[in-house]
Formats: sequence, structure tokens, C-alpha cells
Amino acid sequence: MSQGTSPAIPGLHHVTAISGPPQGNLDFWVRILGQRLVKRTVNFDDPGTYHLYYGDQNAAPGSIMTFFPFVDAGPGRAGAGMASAVAYAIPDLDLRMGDLAEAAIDFEGPFERFGEPAIAMRDPDGLRVELIEGGARDGGFHSVTLWLEDVTSTAAVLEAMGYEREAEEATATGGTGGTETHIRYLSTDPERGSAVDLMTSDARSIGRSGAGTIHHVAFRARDREEQLEWRARLSAVGQQVTPVIDRQYFDAIYFRTPGGVLFEIATDTPGFAVDEDPAHLGEALKLPEKYEAHRNRIEQVLPQIRVPS
Repeated sequence: MSQGTSPAIPGLHHVTAISGPPQGNLDFWVRILGQRLVKRTVNFDDPGTYHLYYGDQNAAPGSIMTFFPFVDAGPGRAGAGMASAVAYAIPDLDLRMGDLAEAAIDFEGPFERFGEPAIAMRDPDGLRVELIEGGARDGGFHSVTLWLEDVTSTAAVLEAMGYEREAEEATATGGTGGTETHIRYLSTDPERGSAVDLMTSDARSIGRSGAGTIHHVAFRARDREEQLEWRARLSAVGQQVTPVIDRQYFDAIYFRTPGGVLFEIATDTPGFAVDEDPAHLGEALKLPEKYEAHRNRIEQVLPQIRVPS
């Protein structure tokens, strides 16, 4: 790669999932998980559906969780060939467990993964969310888990992106008598969300897209130049990478890994303050220019939502 460009993807940019009705999604991610709604816009391919973005107070890359909330979405189910969990790094797991217990929120654990204490919970649609006491990575994503039939081909893609295998461990799955094996890959130029866990399981589950499932996993490129270099590098190792697509708040390229998971590489720029004051992110419905002429009709179709205080 060119001089001055990182030899490795530094970590996650965002993770995008599918949910059911938007109000329950908002209540959980803002009230329970303490995320900020940093953008309310629409699915650029389906303007009758919201696209909601959550993140830290600065809407920083590496903290952004996004949802397509379909009111009539059927339940999905994670399985091999899908991203199956997202994890946040937090500074004090005991404090968080106390808060969740006081709010009567069920969670699994505590347990350890690769020596780090963690808990797991489900959002209203069943998406697995893990909280990991993550030390220096506190303040955004810790990692994402990819459920695979075989890790070899996906591992090769991660290695082309500058990740290295760090550790492996096997754990018993609750109540089934089965075993999950996690293999951790870590960026060699790590920032937020720098870990990816490749998981295989002898518990069978046929994945089905729907509410509570992850649609794609997006990694960071700091700018367009770096993104284009990654596009060339990944194309050179056989990935079918899309042209650059303008997503208004970042530029995106996509490719589906051999293991079945859809990857994106998204730029840090221009960021979520390109069309809103940073102090008022997420307060107004923002539309791409092509939909502005239809704003009245779109606002009539979209469900009313209230952001929890």
C-alpha cells in the first residue's frame, strides 16, 4: 500500500442490523445501552423505512450501530454464514451489571472470553449484544462475532486486511451439551473495534435474515484514498468488490466473504455532522437530496418515534 497508508484496517466502522418496529429499538439502544441517536434518515433503497444510527456522543467511527427497522419484519435467526453478535468495550462490568439488574434487564453471565470478563443480552428482536470489560478499547465497539461453517477462507480475507490470529478457545454452549470454538483475529494497527472472533459451533442453526439479525459488518478506511487502495488489494486476492457508493455520511464498498458474511469498508469522512450541527445530531429527519421533493409523503409513511431522554 502507498506510503503513509496503514498496512491494516484499524477496526470496525459500523455494524448494520435489521429490527422490528423502531420505537422498541430506540428504547433499548438509547435507554438501556446508553447510546446516542446520531442520525435518523431513511433506507436509501427504501425511503418508506427508517435507517437509524446510534453511537457515542461524538458519533465516532468504531461506535456506530445502525438499524433498518421494519414494522412488519418477521423474526430472523443467526446461523453459519452470518455475523451473530456485536460486542461493546466497557470500563466497569460490575457497575453495568448492577444497572441492568436494577432495570430488571436479563443477561447471561458473567463469563470470560479470552481472559476478559463479559456478559451478553438480547435486544427486543433477539440480537445478541455482548459487553466486555475491554481496557484500552473502552468507548466503542470491542469486537464482532462471525458464525462460520469453516473459518479458513474468511481468515484469509482478514489476513489480507491486516489482521492476525491471536488466540483460540473452546467453550460449552449453555444447556445443549455442545461446543463453540472462537478464534480471535486482531488488527495489527488496532483502534476501536479491532477484534473479530470467528466462531464455529456443533449446535446446528440454519440462519434466516429478519429482525434481530446483522445485515453487514463495516470496517474503517480513514479516507477515500485509503479505501481505494483496500479495494485494489482485496480485488487482487480474488474478492468481488463493488464500486464506491456514496452513503452521504461515508463512502462505501462491499464484498461478500467466502464464508457468507457481507463486509463493507466505509470512510471516516465526511462524517455525521455534514448535514447537522454536532450538538443536535439525530433530532431531525435527514433525507438524501434525491428524496427531498418527496419529504411530505415520506414523513407521512414513517412511524412516529420518540427518543428516550
